[in-house]
Amino acid sequence: MRFWDSSAIVPLLVGEAASTSVLTEHAADPDIMVWWATPVECVSALTRLERDRRLKTRNLTVALDRLDALIRGWHEIQPVERVRQAANRLLRVHDLRAADALQLGAAVVASEDQPASLVIVTLDDRLARAAEREGFRLVVPSAG
Repeated sequence: MRFWDSSAIVPLLVGEAASTSVLTEHAADPDIMVWWATPVECVSALTRLERDRRLKTRNLTVALDRLDALIRGWHEIQPVERVRQAANRLLRVHDLRAADALQLGAAVVASEDQPASLVIVTLDDRLARAAEREGFRLVVPSAG
C-alpha cells in the first residue's frame, strides 16, 4: 500500500501528461491510502480544470464518477490530533503550505512515525522534497 497525494490522483481521473505513468504506478500497487481531505482537493482540481475550459462538463462528470469509485476502495487517514501535531511540526521544518503539511502529517501518522516504511506517490515537487527529507520513499511519476 502506498500513500497517494492528490496531485498524483488527479491524473488517474483525467488525461494529463503524467496519466500514463500514474496509471502504471496504480496498476503496480492499486492499494491507495490518502489523507481525509484528498477528495476535496481532487474535486477542487477538477472543477478548476472545468472553469479554465481545459475539461468539458461531461468529462468532469466522468472524472467525478471515477473519483467516487476510488474513494470506495481506498483507505483514509482521519483528521486526528496526531495529524495536526505532525503538520504543525512539518510547517516549522519545511517550506510547505498548510494542505501539504496536513498531507505529509497524515503520511507520518500512517507510517506510525516510521517514514522509511511507507512510499508516497506525488507529483508535487515541494511535497516530494519535504517527504524525502523526512525519510519517506518516493514515487514521482514522470510527466510524459
